[in-house]
Amino acid sequence: MEKSDILYKVDDIPPWYLCLLLGFQQFLTAFGATFAYPVIISGVLCIEGDDVGLGELISTVIFVSGLSSLLQTTFGVRLPIIQSVSYSFIVPAFVVLSVSSNTCPYHDLSGRFNDNSTVNTCPYHDLSGRFNDNSTVNTCPYHDLSANKSLLPVLGSAEHQRVWKANLCELQGALMVSSLLSIVLGFTGMVGLLMRFIGPLTIAPTISLIAFSLFKVAADKGSTHWYICFTTIFLVALFSQYLRNIAIPLPCLKIKLKIFALFPVLLAIVISWIICVILTETNVLTNEPEKWGYKARTDIRVKALSDSDWFRFPYPGQWGVPRVTIAGVLGMLAAMFASAIESVGDYYACARLAGAPPPPPSAISRGIGMEGITCLLAGAWGTGGGNTSYSENIGAIGITKVGSRVVIQVAGCLMLVLGCLGKFGALFVTIPEPVVGGLFYVMFGMVGAVGISNLQYVDLNSSRNLFVFGLPVFFGLSVPYWVSTNEIKTGDALADQVLTVLFGTSMFVGGIMAFILDNTIPGTREERGLLHWNQQAEGSSGDLSVYDIPLIQPFLNKLPCTKYIPVCPGSMIDRMSTRHSVEEGEDNLGYIGSKESLNTAEHDLNTRI
Repeated sequence: MEKSDILYKVDDIPPWYLCLLLGFQQFLTAFGATFAYPVIISGVLCIEGDDVGLGELISTVIFVSGLSSLLQTTFGVRLPIIQSVSYSFIVPAFVVLSVSSNTCPYHDLSGRFNDNSTVNTCPYHDLSGRFNDNSTVNTCPYHDLSANKSLLPVLGSAEHQRVWKANLCELQGALMVSSLLSIVLGFTGMVGLLMRFIGPLTIAPTISLIAFSLFKVAADKGSTHWYICFTTIFLVALFSQYLRNIAIPLPCLKIKLKIFALFPVLLAIVISWIICVILTETNVLTNEPEKWGYKARTDIRVKALSDSDWFRFPYPGQWGVPRVTIAGVLGMLAAMFASAIESVGDYYACARLAGAPPPPPSAISRGIGMEGITCLLAGAWGTGGGNTSYSENIGAIGITKVGSRVVIQVAGCLMLVLGCLGKFGALFVTIPEPVVGGLFYVMFGMVGAVGISNLQYVDLNSSRNLFVFGLPVFFGLSVPYWVSTNEIKTGDALADQVLTVLFGTSMFVGGIMAFILDNTIPGTREERGLLHWNQQAEGSSGDLSVYDIPLIQPFLNKLPCTKYIPVCPGSMIDRMSTRHSVEEGEDNLGYIGSKESLNTAEHDLNTRI
């Protein structure tokens, strides 16, 4: 795409009405993944059954996403990038809470959430159903099924809320401490050094395992009504793939928009939702909770809308005081690192699509550092996961040809407002489970495919590369499975917990193994794909003022000491990168690239939506 194709570049400001329309469009593009994250972790958080609480969590995620997007576009990398919750944190969250003392008591031995408190299995029973002290075979914690209803708090009660809020506090503490990794990597300029050793053979298994390890979550949601689930999948595929090039005229704006390409997820959810409404009103779906298909009804959670507040301002520490555990921090560190590396590639692609010059090292460092700060804020507010750059929104820039930073800032402001509307967050809670399950199948599949797509840069005819990719993927699936069904016993309780979290996190196991193998097994940089994968830009030429720090840049230009600060425009790492690219051509630190690789990145991002 030529720069002349861009309607509004990074520094351009569209008319106010277009800013509102395009900003709301950017929010809708990100909303599917944004609202899905709290739903995915709701089971392990033990928040299922408290629909009002889940709505408040969704609103918090939307609010923090808006705040993070404003910070990133204003003081961070300053490219038009939406920041929202990252799927990299799902598996660590599952593993951290599975070894926590706050394990959800509402789950049966199969790991499924059981919202009928009279049949919950006691955690003191073994898999045969026998009580561990060799007493009678009862499933109640105190050997009395009739007493179980009174022993377990009523879903949505104050006692139940204390359970899931305690779990969130543990994730909050782990996230806030682990966010220091991105802050240090970014504001010290170390991220550029690390990129010399991290290539596609490390990224591919790490990102892919995020999705591959979540198949059970999608299956549990989709299995509540397979027909509705398959309908949702079909509609997403229809809109995003088959109808994506069809432009719908909008007479009021005198333009044509590719509606299906811009909002495939939203359209699929709305249509599937309407189908569920019709099936509910005609009583085609059973109204008996224990029968298959009940979870597809649209009237089982409508109470959340009436019980939710019209206005609720999310605030730091709203769930309680964050709690820090070593195991939790180590688990989140793996997700933080993967998220930061993924964002680096997003910066280059966003600059290309938005008509901006490739970001210099100082801008990249500032972006990763700011991402760490937004993760710190996400931990303080209690979203349950850290933030990252959203590739879906970057791809939307390529379709709309609007790369204005102001549009993303308007989207951030809209998310701040919507995040304060309690009933807006509660609305998403009422989406039927099989619709959400179908959405999970598509989204997890795309995440896995995006990870594998990094292999396009490596030589797949090389047995070395096949070994380096294949073994970590299989290892990253099998080791966490073993950990989930067995106990690690070293003789030290803390060591057991730490090892369980680390080796129970698939992306950590696969990513570390891939990193070690790729950097120790002999292979040329071309064979490993480093030359092509690192070529994300054509050199930092053009007007780099788009990356200047607002308001204070003229003052910084007068200070000679700023050249030693990695995040300041025109710093030494910017000059070293430019000089290094001239001397060594393509064999560089990862900041110089070809137009062919950039066109490939643009095509990849457009197909992610």
